[in-house]
Amino acid sequence: MAEKMLQFVRLQQRQPDKRDAGERRADWEEVYRPFAQEAAATQASRCSQCGVPFCQVHCPLNNNIPDWLKLTAEGRLEEAYEIAAATNTFPEICGRVCPQDRLCEGNCVIEKGFDSVTIGAVEKYITDTAWERGWVKPPKPAMERGQSVGIIGAGPAGMAAAERLRVMGYQVTVYDRHDRAGGLMIYGIPNFKLEKDVVLRRQKQYEDGGIEFSLNVAVGRDVTLGELRNKHDAVLVATGVYKARDIANPGAELPGVVAALDYLIAANRKGLGDAVPEFEGGALNAEGRHVVVVGGGDTAMDCVRTAVRQGAASVTCLYRRDKANMPGSMREVKNAEEEGVIFEWLAAPEAFLGGTAVEAVRAQRMHLGLPDATGRQQVEPIAGALFDLKADLVIKALGFDPEDLPAAFGEPELGVTRWGTLKVDHRTMMTALPGVFAAGDIVRGASLVVWGIRDGRDAADQIHAYIQARAECPAIAAE
Repeated sequence: MAEKMLQFVRLQQRQPDKRDAGERRADWEEVYRPFAQEAAATQASRCSQCGVPFCQVHCPLNNNIPDWLKLTAEGRLEEAYEIAAATNTFPEICGRVCPQDRLCEGNCVIEKGFDSVTIGAVEKYITDTAWERGWVKPPKPAMERGQSVGIIGAGPAGMAAAERLRVMGYQVTVYDRHDRAGGLMIYGIPNFKLEKDVVLRRQKQYEDGGIEFSLNVAVGRDVTLGELRNKHDAVLVATGVYKARDIANPGAELPGVVAALDYLIAANRKGLGDAVPEFEGGALNAEGRHVVVVGGGDTAMDCVRTAVRQGAASVTCLYRRDKANMPGSMREVKNAEEEGVIFEWLAAPEAFLGGTAVEAVRAQRMHLGLPDATGRQQVEPIAGALFDLKADLVIKALGFDPEDLPAAFGEPELGVTRWGTLKVDHRTMMTALPGVFAAGDIVRGASLVVWGIRDGRDAADQIHAYIQARAECPAIAAE
């Protein structure tokens, strides 16, 4: 190990080569070029193999990161892939979209003084290599079980649960209201962060493994939850959260003021070759327009960088806190700045101005005050500090809340929390309805892909325990 690892003392951190900002503004390809094998092995060798790996501790999936870094440094890539895939259903996706600067890399023990190991880039390299060399196989169980599980939602949590349950031998059907599997991975995240064939090949892999996808099916409209409960031995609700948080400022109803998800879905559908009337008619197309995006999370970064690629005349991000308090990934902020996005820090929308359509955003300068009960500084307006930004397309990227699932599903017994998320027993992940489980953002609230994967895998284990307990004890099954 001494020969292959601990090389951080002599080797500098190096990310994969980043494409020039001018080049990437003109297309939808990913920002970073792939690692070459030698470069990936060299960067993996910088790992200190520490006794308490904080990278692993701070990964929601507790990935065995030091192990697959060591195997990569030694050129044992197939073994590295097996280790990565043992804990992560989609390592190639997490390598692309996880905010490593806040998770594994941000907690790397060599970060102070030597810069962290490039964990995300190596993870992406390992799994992309595995796909190229045919090491990624469809989920095949050692034995088939007679019981079936219905999963509502084909996003990260639903897909992760489906794969794990299929490996256990269950008959799995995934229901989704969209026409493609992947949830926000397919329609919410732009191509320059996650190319769509990366997601779609997983759907194909799962179908080859016997997982059935029932798409364009909305529960409550095309099928009832009761029908799914009668059809399957257990049901998992993994719908995610899609209800956009709105803003009540004057002029918010003006044409040209749109929700972030509507804008991103239109852009992604266009990239997939679909007919998108709202895009083709100009309502959800930033080309030639002055765009203002309100918000500071990763969704806001997706919107500003999408607008740049659509050929916007100008793109401004309006965020009420400062850069240090921005919830989005700092890498994404840096990429956006390189691509020409203007950031108006400590500024919040006061009103949207215009006649028949939005023409400007009136914004209020803010300052950070004393911390609140959570320890985060409060935001307070500066008296009289108003200014106007020219805008004929305003995108609201203020986050997402849960839809009213009890009403949508026609199941008032489904309990919800005060935030509108589904209420579950966190030990079993079961809702108030016997045999109906829930996982992912619909329980946790809007979060990361990696947390969705974690929740889906955990839910699969709880569903397995529930079904097996009923199979082994007739008294439980009769309840």
